[in-house]
Amino acid sequence: METNTQTVQQIERFLKKVSQKFPHTSEPTLLTDIHVRVTQESGDLMAFDDDDNEITRCVVEEWIGNNTDDFYADMQRWSFNLQIYFLNKRFKEVVEISKCKGYIIQDRTIFEDARIFAPNLHDMGMMSDRDFANYSDLFDLMISLVGLPDLMIYIR
Repeated sequence: METNTQTVQQIERFLKKVSQKFPHTSEPTLLTDIHVRVTQESGDLMAFDDDDNEITRCVVEEWIGNNTDDFYADMQRWSFNLQIYFLNKRFKEVVEISKCKGYIIQDRTIFEDARIFAPNLHDMGMMSDRDFANYSDLFDLMISLVGLPDLMIYIR
């Protein structure tokens, strides 16, 4: 996961603010979920409680402007390029995660792109057989070089 120090610090402060909203007590408390929303166009990272009240937000400058306009304008032309972009990005994340000793929770994984989005683009005729075969071979090679997750939850 290649990211700059400022972004890491912003996200750490964000998570600290979220955790402070729910003070630690000796009594058990009921907390069903915390919603996190990212808006890529603006770079907003926002957290909400069970009642959809905003807990905190920050703007992650690094996330602004990384959009997919070309892809949506011409999906057939850009589907392979975009999937390779995401494969590269996710593989970097997998390599970084493999260096960690603790527990990691990851929302978007390399498997999501390779086993859901790329096959769907191929099935829709937006990615050629040759491009899909090359993409799949590259994915298989990358995965052979890193460890698999201990647990993966797929929500349909």
